[in-house]
Amino acid sequence: MSQIDIFDTTLRDGEQSAGINLNTAEKIEIARQLERLGVTIIESGFPASSPGDFDAVQRIAGTVKNSIVTGLARSIQSDIDRTWEALKGAEQPHIHIFLATSPIHMETKLFKTPEQVVELAVESVKYARKFFPLVQWSAEDASRSDPEFLAHIIRKVIEAGATTINLPDTVGYATPHEYGAMFKYMTDNVAGIEKVKLSAHCHNDLGMATANTLAAIENGATQIEGTINGIGERAGNVALEEIAVALHIRKQIFNIETGIKLNEIKRTSQLVSQLTGSLIQPNKAVVGKNAFAHESGIHQDGMLKNPLTYEIITPELIGDAATELVLGKHSGRHAFKDRAVKMGFDLTEEKLNKAFVEFKKLADSKKEIVEADLYVLLTDQQIHDNETPVYKLESVQVQYGTANIPTATASAYHPNGELINEAATGAGSVEAIFNTLERIVEGEVHILDYRVTSIGKGRDALGEAVINMSYNGETVTGRDVAQDVLEATAKAYLNAVNRQIVQVGKKVRIPAI
Repeated sequence: MSQIDIFDTTLRDGEQSAGINLNTAEKIEIARQLERLGVTIIESGFPASSPGDFDAVQRIAGTVKNSIVTGLARSIQSDIDRTWEALKGAEQPHIHIFLATSPIHMETKLFKTPEQVVELAVESVKYARKFFPLVQWSAEDASRSDPEFLAHIIRKVIEAGATTINLPDTVGYATPHEYGAMFKYMTDNVAGIEKVKLSAHCHNDLGMATANTLAAIENGATQIEGTINGIGERAGNVALEEIAVALHIRKQIFNIETGIKLNEIKRTSQLVSQLTGSLIQPNKAVVGKNAFAHESGIHQDGMLKNPLTYEIITPELIGDAATELVLGKHSGRHAFKDRAVKMGFDLTEEKLNKAFVEFKKLADSKKEIVEADLYVLLTDQQIHDNETPVYKLESVQVQYGTANIPTATASAYHPNGELINEAATGAGSVEAIFNTLERIVEGEVHILDYRVTSIGKGRDALGEAVINMSYNGETVTGRDVAQDVLEATAKAYLNAVNRQIVQVGKKVRIPAI
């Protein structure tokens, strides 16, 4: 079997999804999991966009050893310099440079002639090769570019030293036939194309990202790019888990290996969903909660006789096997630590102790502690910054009755250490909490979106609250969990405020490649 490289852009293109804003600790945690998953390349951000992104890329480059870490750059010398500063300590420094090649982009966005675009592309690749041994060049909006011009500019950047050529379907416009034909045209008409990796990068605006990516593979692509859970701008990117499982299930057709550890897929999907606050649709292929559910009587009968009748993917394949009770309230610190290590967590003693305290609190009120509960507790400790002064909820209480006006009272510590007490009413319990907390925090708040979901099953399941808000004019998302959904709501509200307070720099919005 031939090998294809997996380029994950969850931390760059995926983070450009509306309402997603990851901090450095969360990005590092996702990068670690992507490394465990076995992706070839992790696109960790856009170093020139902000101090925060630079810091995240630099720290991920110093943390990840078994995957190549890359950063995005425009065809600008200062972007390339900044990316080198962030990645020069990486095991294999890699840069991803992009430049638009479609007529509409060149004329109305770049205001450059095709000749000027070729010159700029060549200059940027040559300059990048002074520092980076691995240079990926992307033709933004390749699927709407003239094939002859695209072949010409690709020849030039290969001569300039590019080691990977990426042909993105930037706006999700192409059909599988068109996208596959573009790859075949380049492999047939570009001298030297066999010396470089040829990469596919598909968006899902017309729902064809997975089909387009597979068509590219059939026509010469040796690298595919996408995100976990298919997150990304607009309708998102191709979902990497779908490609990895499709190539595995239909290996007799594709005859391709990816190097992906399939049993890490479910964990990776859950982590990305939890930290981004991006809910996975129930019927999502491979990782949706209904992906292995069979309600039809005919289906159930077939499954009982032979699972292969209706189930081509097993939960075990992606690491989604049913888990029994793993720990109870009588479990000790040693057993807890052992379970944390087996689940892949690497916590300091201080954070492990704090996670154990939270576990004991939960075990006193919850009948069964399943792996999903532990996963939430341990992840929160893994990414928690104990040194940053933030608002901290001390207590929240709501008085509600169908004949009464809902009233919330809350106590929270100000970042300066002062304990503040406030109360307010609202049309409902949640609005009363929001109104109360708005009196505590210093700033203007507008709630844009709010939802609560359960983690696990049963009436005593943990509740996760996710709030998307505007705080002092900046959009930010907060999340938290608790057994009581109103407590989770109050914590999520303050989490959003805290994230905005500690955010370093403002991100420059860039196009999806």
